[in-house]
Amino acid sequence: MGLWHDTLVAIATEERTDNRLGEVVEASTTGFIVQCYELYEAPPLGSLVRTGAGDSIYGIVHSVSTRSMDPARHPIPRGRGEDGEDSVHRSNPQLTKLLHTEFHATVVGHNSSDLLRRFLPPAPPRIYSQVHVCIDEEIRAFSSSLEFLPLLLASMTSGTDDVIASFLRQASASHSDPEDYLVNAGKELANLLLGQLPRLNSVLRRLSP
Repeated sequence: MGLWHDTLVAIATEERTDNRLGEVVEASTTGFIVQCYELYEAPPLGSLVRTGAGDSIYGIVHSVSTRSMDPARHPIPRGRGEDGEDSVHRSNPQLTKLLHTEFHATVVGHNSSDLLRRFLPPAPPRIYSQVHVCIDEEIRAFSSSLEFLPLLLASMTSGTDDVIASFLRQASASHSDPEDYLVNAGKELANLLLGQLPRLNSVLRRLSP
């Protein structure tokens, strides 16, 4: 409780600065899609993000994409005669209005009545809820328990094992002994993936430096 209380204080302080990534444009109790405010400014795979005012919902980024705003219009090559990608964007400033970057997040917990709960919330985040990348204190507090792992393991998304390994590597950096954290995470994965040795080995390989 002490760790989470200190984390809530840190969150309140951090939100005085603008660390918003974008807004929720599609949501369910198991996941949500966020359209980023800036092109190509999505958080890395496996990042912990938070949405909602007051009682927040936590998600882990499991995919990122950049596409046309209009599904019927696909981007066309514009680089002939340009020096490179940056030059294309400078020559075509309208691209920031024609393209958008979005990411999908798997719900792994929520904050209710100032209590951190690592299971699904009773309702999804609201559309247009602002989404923030989590600060180090949040990541450390959230990952101090591995109760969220079953939600990730059960998510029916491609690349789930990469997402799990990516999050655990990022989370380990927020703890005083990163190596010990990863060892404990490996043991918990071994319990959860009992009888699934190929998958367990796949995740553990991804956890290696």
